[in-house]
Amino acid sequence: MHSQPSDRQRELIELAGALARERFAPRAAVYDQEATFPFENFADLRQAGFLALCIPERYGGLGADYSTYCLASEQIARSCGATALTLNMHASTMLWIGQLADDLEMSPRHRQEHEARRARVYQEVIEQGHLYAQPFSEGHQSHTGRLIFHSRATRVDGGFRVTGKKIFTSLADAAHYFGVLAMLDDSSAEASDIHYLAIAADAEGVEVSGEWNPLGMRGTVSRDLVMRDCFVSDAAQLLPPGMYQQAARRWPHMFLALAPTYLGITQAAYDFTVDYLSGHIPGGPPTEQRIAPVKQYAVAELLISLEASRALFYRALSEAHIDPTPEELRRALAANRTVMETAVHVTTSAIRICGGRSMLKHFPLERYYRDARCGALMQPWTADNCLERIGTSVLAVPKAV
Repeated sequence: MHSQPSDRQRELIELAGALARERFAPRAAVYDQEATFPFENFADLRQAGFLALCIPERYGGLGADYSTYCLASEQIARSCGATALTLNMHASTMLWIGQLADDLEMSPRHRQEHEARRARVYQEVIEQGHLYAQPFSEGHQSHTGRLIFHSRATRVDGGFRVTGKKIFTSLADAAHYFGVLAMLDDSSAEASDIHYLAIAADAEGVEVSGEWNPLGMRGTVSRDLVMRDCFVSDAAQLLPPGMYQQAARRWPHMFLALAPTYLGITQAAYDFTVDYLSGHIPGGPPTEQRIAPVKQYAVAELLISLEASRALFYRALSEAHIDPTPEELRRALAANRTVMETAVHVTTSAIRICGGRSMLKHFPLERYYRDARCGALMQPWTADNCLERIGTSVLAVPKAV
């Protein structure tokens, strides 16, 4: 069901893996311990041209499509989950305004305006190294995976005034722009529209605040974004009006892009377990404890869980396109939940299999475990929302007669 990567895809995937192994992996423990942002990793990404990974080649980017990006992200996460997760916010922005927008229905005027706006965004990313954050969560209850945004955008001359608050804003201390989703707040027929706006980090009324000392994904430094009557020009619309709703409805696999991070963490935990029990990592247990049959069986179970999770995710990835069938959408939701839950299962089991020494901070396994615990909570497709949406699509509530 999953075709082999092309030569170009393989080149980008291998480049991502090499960069992560050589540069990101040695730094990951420090970012985690200190809960500091991996600025050095992003300097390496910028130098390698990877901030333009998902920018089409005709604009000067590397030209990775959605699937290629996901496979590259998985490789980065094997070395540093926080770097993979934060890069996803930027890369997803490039994909939303690029590949996804190309598939959507727009009027000729909106298409022309969008082309000019994204060309400028791409140019600034390539030439100036701009980073785009993509804050979603607002700290209130979502319904069936569809966030109800409380941030408001009011029309004014030349643009909008935006007020609101986003929490868990990955890239909060590093982004040049925040791609904010806000409800249009006026009395027109478009009052329910969601606008996708690029708010400059140094704009008047923008504040990043709050402490950051979480359980896992500590290197993301996902602090709060507060917007108080911020002006955003018409030219800063990342998508034309109504396009976000269309994308969320017709290209729902856009929300599956977080899963590769957790699949990569799962692979890293499995690899550590094998290396640890094979005696390739100093400080491990004695030989007679490492090769006991119970350990062999347990490692086999880990591999089965990992491969099942990957197979389902790759199947869903191969079906990522506009207007998926109901079965394909359910499979994407199932893949997302399976990847997130498998990451927790594998990292938890790996600690038990490896034994008490593996919990020491100088080993990465306990970091994988803590990072994995965060996956099921990621908006908009939390583990619970995935279950709810699958269940209600299969067993819909009958309409009242």
